[in-house]
Amino acid sequence: MSRASGPLARALAHRAVLLDGGLSNQLAAQGCDLSGGLWSGRVLAERPDQVEAAHTAYARAGAEVLITASYQVGYEAFAAHGHDRAETTALLHRSVHLAARAAEAADHEVWVAASVGPYGAVLADGSEYRGRYGLSVRRLAAFHRPRIEALLAAGPDVLAVETIPDTDEAEALLTVLAETGAPAWLSYTVAAGRTRAGNPLPEAFALATASPQVIAVGVNCCDPADVLPALRAAAAVTAGPLLAYPNDGSVWDAATGTWHTPEAPAPWPLQAWRAAGARLVGGCCRIGPEHIAALGALLPDRRP
Repeated sequence: MSRASGPLARALAHRAVLLDGGLSNQLAAQGCDLSGGLWSGRVLAERPDQVEAAHTAYARAGAEVLITASYQVGYEAFAAHGHDRAETTALLHRSVHLAARAAEAADHEVWVAASVGPYGAVLADGSEYRGRYGLSVRRLAAFHRPRIEALLAAGPDVLAVETIPDTDEAEALLTVLAETGAPAWLSYTVAAGRTRAGNPLPEAFALATASPQVIAVGVNCCDPADVLPALRAAAAVTAGPLLAYPNDGSVWDAATGTWHTPEAPAPWPLQAWRAAGARLVGGCCRIGPEHIAALGALLPDRRP
């Protein structure tokens, strides 16, 4: 079957859509080496076949949206590892093409979402979980603009603007989106009822929903317990589709490069998320194909 024939926004207006899970954990499960500052970007450069295999695993699990391996890919970070500008652009294009190949081979319609990770992701020091990098909105827009332009040139269905820790970076990204006119979702990473940088959630979601390019807002890479309060805060400022793709409740320790896992699995009150307005649902770090397949079984309205 070919890639999805209509816009993702159109599907979200009528039903739930199942996202994929964490790309890095699936690559690790396949035996890939993610060490070093480039993280999954290293696998994209060195083992593209493994990236396509990871996308395929999620498509086979029923995922209707595949998020590309471009989250960690930035021109400055890759230049520091010996990649010139043309090579980095080619890798951004490759990330979309690999997801598209997996989508085209699926037995159901699949959208390709080009991942636009935050500035902190390319620093590889956990900054995306803090935000407030000390950069102006203008400087952040200048950082994101060439990445977004390169990804759009490869033809994704939508941009996944994800794991955004503060409203300054959201404002910068929305500026670039307005220049391109491309559809995107915007997802904050949150904790304790605020963005990771401490912004009030109603303010953060209102900023995002004011953009005509944004087809859905919500949260990702957070504790599942933080999802429902965030969705309710979003629903208070928008009637549009919401999204949720948390991790498994683990906390990333950037100093040691390890996850601290909770003693017991965190509950996923999916029906409460759906009642709050979540239409785009999936998983982030440490959520694999098996979890996505189980999640899909609980979304009876996800296909027409």
